[in-house]
Amino acid sequence: MPMMSLGLFLFELETAPYQSFQQQLAWRHPANARVGLRPARQFLGNDDESIHLSGVLYHEITGGQVSLEVLRRMAETGNAWVLIGGDGVIHGCFVIESLEMTYTVFNLDGSPKKIEFSLKLARTDDDDIGNLDPLTASEEQMGC
Repeated sequence: MPMMSLGLFLFELETAPYQSFQQQLAWRHPANARVGLRPARQFLGNDDESIHLSGVLYHEITGGQVSLEVLRRMAETGNAWVLIGGDGVIHGCFVIESLEMTYTVFNLDGSPKKIEFSLKLARTDDDDIGNLDPLTASEEQMGC
């Protein structure tokens, strides 16, 4: 059973299992200066949302470099991908902002036995995820 999917890429033990899932949410409250008073703040709505996944890949167990290459190619398309948790929660549409890899513990041929990775995703859609729900959306509405 996958931990999560980003588009058609499945995060699971055989590909790129993550050990850390960090979500950052923000809201906009700009300040307006007032004479003799604290600045007045007005709520303008949601700001950026990002998800940071990190983990360690071992060539003998996981997809290793092959899985990271798939993620790299997905990032290079510039497309947004639907992010769905293994529990069925639809998180929204996300682009891959960055992929960081650290190679350590090497085989005699120089290939890495251990790869630490960090993947940063940025949300691109609004909070209305109704068009991403396959049970309520038409085929034309699905996607990012």
